[in-house]
Amino acid sequence: METIKKKRVSSGIAQLDQLLGDLYIGDNVLWYEDAGSFSAAFCVHFIRQSLSVKKPIIYVSFDRSPKNVVSFLGPLAESQNFTILDCFTNGKGDRSEVFNKFYEKDGAQWPYQVIKVNEPANPAQVGEAIYGLHGNLAGDIRFIMDSLTGMQDLWGGEEQVAKFYARTCPRLYELDTIAYWIVEKNAHSNRLKANINKIAQVAIDLSVKNGKPALKILKAEKRNSKYLNEPQGFNCEEAEIVFEMPRALPGRFDLGGRIKEVRRQQGLSQKELAEKTGVTPSSISQIEKNLIYPSIPALFRLAESLSVNVTTFFDGLTAERQGGCVHRGAEAVGVGLDKIPKGVMEGVRLLPPDLGEAGAVPYLLKIEPGGKLTSHFFSHKGEELGYLLGGSLVLWVNGQRQEAGPGDLIYLKKETPEQWENRGDTVAELLWITIK
Repeated sequence: METIKKKRVSSGIAQLDQLLGDLYIGDNVLWYEDAGSFSAAFCVHFIRQSLSVKKPIIYVSFDRSPKNVVSFLGPLAESQNFTILDCFTNGKGDRSEVFNKFYEKDGAQWPYQVIKVNEPANPAQVGEAIYGLHGNLAGDIRFIMDSLTGMQDLWGGEEQVAKFYARTCPRLYELDTIAYWIVEKNAHSNRLKANINKIAQVAIDLSVKNGKPALKILKAEKRNSKYLNEPQGFNCEEAEIVFEMPRALPGRFDLGGRIKEVRRQQGLSQKELAEKTGVTPSSISQIEKNLIYPSIPALFRLAESLSVNVTTFFDGLTAERQGGCVHRGAEAVGVGLDKIPKGVMEGVRLLPPDLGEAGAVPYLLKIEPGGKLTSHFFSHKGEELGYLLGGSLVLWVNGQRQEAGPGDLIYLKKETPEQWENRGDTVAELLWITIK
């Protein structure tokens, strides 16, 4: 297979990059869509990714008015690297005053870069507008062509679309761009689709069956994708795309599962770990499911956030640990406590997390004077016991009030306290042990 020499680019969705074998400068990407199949969400990710690396992106709009585009994209549309090439207002918009009002702006306060094409019904003028705008920009330019179907509606047939596409794609390839072409798949003949597929470097089919969206890669030229013509289910919530990709293959190390295990040992939620690490909760979720794999720097940040050595993620649960049976107090790590307000209670896990999930795990917990907990501090299904080192506590179990003082033992076999309270004047110190 010919080696790809062009620069690798992200679609903005790590799972799609993995399925596709990455995007490359020069790619023309056909997106065949059904109604409601979320092509817009894939475009938003690509736009966001391009702007994050300061690459110019041009949105060529045939089906959306400029007002609709900026409303849809929100703050992304205000970037100085984002330009709308408006083929709608004088096209499908029929030069209506309603759409032209968008251009009644106030000079320097106008946050958007919009260029209106005078005669979008003329394919040659659209081409000139595209190349003229491209010539004023630097670097690898990205395009969203929304949409090829809109072009056909305006230009009066498939022949004009086919000619425009056949001229434009090779030129965009040579100009080192990446272009997304949105196509309503049921609005075109099989003949046209076959012809444009031959020219495109990438073709992707989006569909919705029984209310469930799926993506299928029809073509991925000059790259090793193992997922050609295999439907991949995904979910789209608040414009976030998450694929239901296959889990780790048998015999492969479950890195995501190991990270999840260490996180849960410390009582941290995905959101809390995300905040510590500087990523989104969605990224933590995808890492733990092995949908994406963290980079080396990200892996070290995860380890630092969890107060473990990075090798902890690769040690088997039965791996031997150097240093003997004595574990220094400095090895204790803070734990998140379920639904406990800050300033009421704090705790540390005394057993180092890189020992794995031991049969019994000790914690040192401190409840501040006047502190009140309206639920138990752990979500644990096994037995638990605690030894009160200092201070006093009142707890309610099955509606019954019970008191504990220094030296008292609290043993929970199946019960879960409904409430804890420190009514004393000093901090209550509790050695607590969960039993697997």
